[in-house]
Amino acid sequence: MSRRPATRRTPRPASPAAAPKPAVTVRHYCQGIGDCHLLSFPKADGSLFRMLIDCGIHTSVKGGPALIGDIVADIKAETGGKIDVLVVTHEHWDHVSGFLTSDDLFKDFSVGEVWMGWTENPVDLEAIELDKSRAQALRVLQGASRRLDAERGLSPHLSGVRDGLQSVLGFQFGAKGERVRAARDAAIKLSAKQPPAYFEPGAAPLSIAALPNLRIYVLGPPRDKAALRLEERTSEMYPLGPGGPFARALSAGLAVNETGDGTWLDELSPFERSVGTELSAVLSGSASDTQGDIGAFVWKHYSGQVAEARPEEDPDQSWRRIDADWLGIAADLAMQLDRGVNNTSLVLAFEFIDTGRVFLFPGDAQIGNWLSWKDLKWPVGQGTVTAADLMAGTVYLKVAHHGSHNATPQRQGLELMTNADLSAFIPTNEHDAGKVRWREMPYDAILTALADRTNGRVIRADDAWLANKNGKPAFASPSGSILAVRNAPRDASRGPGGLWVEVDLA
Repeated sequence: MSRRPATRRTPRPASPAAAPKPAVTVRHYCQGIGDCHLLSFPKADGSLFRMLIDCGIHTSVKGGPALIGDIVADIKAETGGKIDVLVVTHEHWDHVSGFLTSDDLFKDFSVGEVWMGWTENPVDLEAIELDKSRAQALRVLQGASRRLDAERGLSPHLSGVRDGLQSVLGFQFGAKGERVRAARDAAIKLSAKQPPAYFEPGAAPLSIAALPNLRIYVLGPPRDKAALRLEERTSEMYPLGPGGPFARALSAGLAVNETGDGTWLDELSPFERSVGTELSAVLSGSASDTQGDIGAFVWKHYSGQVAEARPEEDPDQSWRRIDADWLGIAADLAMQLDRGVNNTSLVLAFEFIDTGRVFLFPGDAQIGNWLSWKDLKWPVGQGTVTAADLMAGTVYLKVAHHGSHNATPQRQGLELMTNADLSAFIPTNEHDAGKVRWREMPYDAILTALADRTNGRVIRADDAWLANKNGKPAFASPSGSILAVRNAPRDASRGPGGLWVEVDLA
């Protein structure tokens, strides 16, 4: 059982008059599929300490680079281009793309230091191993994507795999093929203080000299490899790595043999290479056994061109073919990679010492990351702070991974957030998510739970009122942890919606 530090106080009842001044102001940008959050902490001298968490947008969002350009220009206008701390939560394009696509605007910024998770540390042995696994998976998935693009007459299932694979690769590459690593490195170079600060759970809470009333706890990413790859509440995916069955099988299937004749050599095939004939050779007539019964049978049933079909027979018999079905496992590997990277998110909990109130920013942390927090504890003063204490004190939540189904757990997540003042923001545009086949983002059950836990104090990046300069949320403000809400619509040339929503929090 934890012993809370003497400085921690029981969370106060919700009362607008009890917190006339904000502890922090957060400007959430509303690009929809992507994260960018500007935190402004008041200092004793009246100036502001600025922290920027991520800046990116998914490749599927039409006009995304231009929209990010508007966002970076707004950040510069608001801060004068001075950022005290830049936090890069993890290596996904929708969190870092702006540092590359808007580098012409960022080059004039003054950034004090960059914070990242241990998984980005180039001299950390476990991070190096993880990076090699990611790189291998990416190479295989790119090959599978090219192969699917080249295939004709894909089944509905494989068409879905092709489209989904392109969507997932959009987290790893920009529209012009830029690697997410280049965007991450562009963020690192913005600070003269090198190398970045790399953090992991278990270390003492972070402190900032200019903000003596603030403690910052690092909850993730976990060191445990099983936690990094855990994507569902009750199961784990296969591990990433050179021996991973998905990556190994796809690599074998995509490998061209060393003779250079263009045939595909599958090292996992149960048959010798000399057994059988390439289907393409039979259909093209170049194989020696294309004459006779075998050739006629193959042509009739697998060419997709049956000239004399019986009345009850579909002339197109291509549905019988399974020669590209092995590429379907690319979907499993892609999801494994995507969620594994999400679990490397740097997770920060901001606690104000005088009130014990907590503001939680979990990046895109998925279940494995969340579950790894439950045993964390920190000695603070004469007491001990646990992750459960931090969750109980949470009054504001930046919802992880756009509200997806496996990014906010129930028992180890929302049910631990018992403060009556809880409020939340979801960086999601449901329409854009639907275009890339994310049909349940945000997830209805999470939306319902959030609405119940927050008494309706939930803001979404695609809320209709954000497009109106005088728009107001459905809930009253001040209410709970939210003292005030302001917003700015997008430039009309960027389409409807809000550019940002800003909340004063206490």
